[in-house]
Amino acid sequence: MSAADIIGSIGWTLVHFLWQGALVGCATAVALALMRNARPESRYLVACLGLALCLAWPALELVLRLVNGAGGGGDAAVLFAAGLVAGTPIDDSWSLFLGEQLAWVVGTWAACALALSVRMALGLLWIGRAAAHERHDPAWQACAERMAARFGIDRAVRLRIVEGLGSPVTAGWWRPVVLVPASLVSGMPAHLLEALLAHEMAHIKRHDYLVNLGQNVVETLLFYHPAVWWISGRIRVEREQVADDFAARQLGEPRRLALALSELEKLQFSTHHLAQAANGGDLMSRIKRLIRPESQTLGQALNWKAAIPVLGLAAMCTAVFAHAAPAKLAEAEQPAIANFRSCAKPQYPAESIKLNHTGTVSLAFLVAKNGKVKEAKIDKSSGHVPLDEATHSALAKCSFKPATTKGKPVEAWTKVQYVWTLE
Repeated sequence: MSAADIIGSIGWTLVHFLWQGALVGCATAVALALMRNARPESRYLVACLGLALCLAWPALELVLRLVNGAGGGGDAAVLFAAGLVAGTPIDDSWSLFLGEQLAWVVGTWAACALALSVRMALGLLWIGRAAAHERHDPAWQACAERMAARFGIDRAVRLRIVEGLGSPVTAGWWRPVVLVPASLVSGMPAHLLEALLAHEMAHIKRHDYLVNLGQNVVETLLFYHPAVWWISGRIRVEREQVADDFAARQLGEPRRLALALSELEKLQFSTHHLAQAANGGDLMSRIKRLIRPESQTLGQALNWKAAIPVLGLAAMCTAVFAHAAPAKLAEAEQPAIANFRSCAKPQYPAESIKLNHTGTVSLAFLVAKNGKVKEAKIDKSSGHVPLDEATHSALAKCSFKPATTKGKPVEAWTKVQYVWTLE
């Protein structure tokens, strides 16, 4: 496979994901809206499945394109391109225009993805350096070990005190580490800081770091699609609520965790997306949910702002598929002409010879501008299946001189008849 084919496969995969991601985003938004009164664990699972599909769909398409050598745009890309401009008829010129820009599309995407990958790598290096070199506090380390045992965590959990950090941060899977701001150790009551540590232990117990790392990979590869960022944001919101519930059950004191989050809200902090932090999501809504969980259902049902992402994604899909009706082919002034030298002569089936079957088969061919057959079908049968199949198998491999309109090649249907006779 040539470099042009590889670039074409990657480029068309990226273009196709614009409408694929919109569909996945719409489906996820509708599902989450219908599940607004469900448990956070259920909404979290749906959002994770939506983001996984955002990665799996283009990945599968890219593999199929590379294996089959399908570097062309295809009808779906034409439909998408036509939908970009309201009232624009579907035309192959959109596909040709996008095809000419694929090198720039792939180059820009690769540069941006590389920059985001470097950013992610630097974040991982910062976390590793903090875990190795920041201050160790024996008293809080012992507290973390007791809490880990209480949560049923069988791995060693390290705790480090970090200057300049605004919120507790959890990172790592096999050797998890909790980074605690020095300002919280010195300024927050111990029982409230323990409640925040319980939240971090919930993340460790649930292996949330691995899911979060996967989110960063998807965001890096598909950064250009708003649906990816919206779904990923919903995952983080739901994950924080799940961790809150888990920690509150272990503590037996939801109000203590709510008070700790309230104290945390008073501090200025930064979010490190490569790790799990207690400041994720909307702190005020999390606090209200912990104090009055029964009021959360009504609040979600009446909060019209939550419908904005659903409406936005639905509008995107509507724009993309506004012209998704089958394209009407131009009427050709000169029909396509088959080059019978390019295909094998149909072989008379032995069974048909034995039964003295004869007849005429009419085939319909959709011939592209380059003369290649895009689709072939039986238009009129000879009355005998073996004769029809032999005709289709042989003539479907023919090449054509394309149809023309005003001297320019156009895509058009043409018919070819083949007569079976026994001499």
